[in-house]
Amino acid sequence: MTGKKAKRKRPSLSLPILRTSRAQHRAGTLTLGTLLTALGETSFGWAIVVFSLVTLLPLPPGTTLLTALPLLVTSGQMALGYPHVRLPTRLAGLRIDQDRLRRGVLRLRPVTRRLERILRPRYITLFARRNERPLGLVLFVIAFALFLPVPLSGWFPAVSLFTVGVGIVERDGLVTFVGLILGALSVLLTVAIILSLAAGADALLH
Repeated sequence: MTGKKAKRKRPSLSLPILRTSRAQHRAGTLTLGTLLTALGETSFGWAIVVFSLVTLLPLPPGTTLLTALPLLVTSGQMALGYPHVRLPTRLAGLRIDQDRLRRGVLRLRPVTRRLERILRPRYITLFARRNERPLGLVLFVIAFALFLPVPLSGWFPAVSLFTVGVGIVERDGLVTFVGLILGALSVLLTVAIILSLAAGADALLH
């Protein structure tokens, strides 16, 4: 014994999603709704984690018009004061490609590894009931930036939403705040790209 306390290794953030999706894929039942339910939560945090992961799947350009919809619904419900996520039947039944989901999870490993090292419950007043609606409104704006089919901007709001979702699940106010800052920067980036494209189009027309 060295006298030092052995640090318990923190469980991987990715493992529950990978295990659950693999089991449901084998059973032929893998959808957005069943994945979220099987994770044992209908909380906004887990919903944001799962849905932001889906937007990071290797899909054709413009697909965020579809994959960002669950994030808009989730953050919108949070802003409206819903107690938990209520997915419309059509969105809940949206099928997920397990191989693509796995690749999306692996793409985020550099992010999740860093989060796993620092996550712990802190600054939990951020998650007080009175703060849920303002938090949901900010997340809705970030999700809307993700929803817009703007070139080169999709990755940033998706990663920021994933970070916020993890922070909510783990009740880590600091990580959530960092995710919100990243989200604000991604919104500014989206606005800058739109203005640039608009200026370019205006120059071509004149």
